[in-house]
Amino acid sequence: MASVDGSGIKLSVEGLEEGVVVAPAGAVVEVGDDCSQRAQWLRAAVLGANDGLVSTASLMMGVGAVKNDAKAMVLSGFAGLVAGACSMAIGEFVSVYSQVDIEVAAQRRRERKQRAESEEGPERLPSPLQAAAASAMAFAVGALVPLLAAGFIGSYRVRLGVVAAAASAALVAFGCVGALLGKAPVARSCARVVAGGWAAMAVTFGLMKLVGAKAL
Repeated sequence: MASVDGSGIKLSVEGLEEGVVVAPAGAVVEVGDDCSQRAQWLRAAVLGANDGLVSTASLMMGVGAVKNDAKAMVLSGFAGLVAGACSMAIGEFVSVYSQVDIEVAAQRRRERKQRAESEEGPERLPSPLQAAAASAMAFAVGALVPLLAAGFIGSYRVRLGVVAAAASAALVAFGCVGALLGKAPVARSCARVVAGGWAAMAVTFGLMKLVGAKAL
C-alpha cells in the first residue's frame, strides 16, 4: 500500500514497517538494525542513570530533612542504589522481553509473506539482558554521585548543599548526553532534566521535613 504526497515523494507503509524508506528518485534507505540495537541500550542507560541520580539524591535529601546523622543518610542512599538498580534491571528485562515477543510474532508474519521474495536473514531483535544490564549499571552510576558527594562530609548543612550541587551538575551532564543522542536542543533538554531533578528533591525534602516534624 503506497501513497504520493504533494512533493512527489513516494511513501511505502509496508516499507516503513519493515525499516525501509523509499526516498525521492527511487532511492531506498534502510534503517540499520545496528542503530536500533544501539539506541535500545543507550536509552536504557541514559534513563537508568538519570533515575538513579534523581531517586537516590531525593531519598538522601528526604532522610537528611529529618535526621542529621551522616551515616543514616549514606546508608539510605546505598539501600536506594541497590534496590533501584535491581528494580530497573527487572523492569527493563520484562519490558524488552515483551517487546521482543511482539516483534518475533510480527517478524514471523512478514517472513511467511515474503519468504519467496527475500533471501535476507532474520532481523536482529532487542536484547532484554543487554537492556537490563545497561539500565542497572547506569542506575548505580547515577546513584553513586550523591553517595560520594555526601559520604565524606560531616557538616549537616554542607552535606545537603553538596548533594544538591553534585546532583545538579550530573543532571546537566545527563541532559546533554540525552539531547545529543536524541539530536534534540541541548539547552532545552538540560533545563527540563535539571528542573525535574530539583522538583523531585525539593518535594521529597519538604514532605519529609513536614512528616518528620509532626512525628517528632
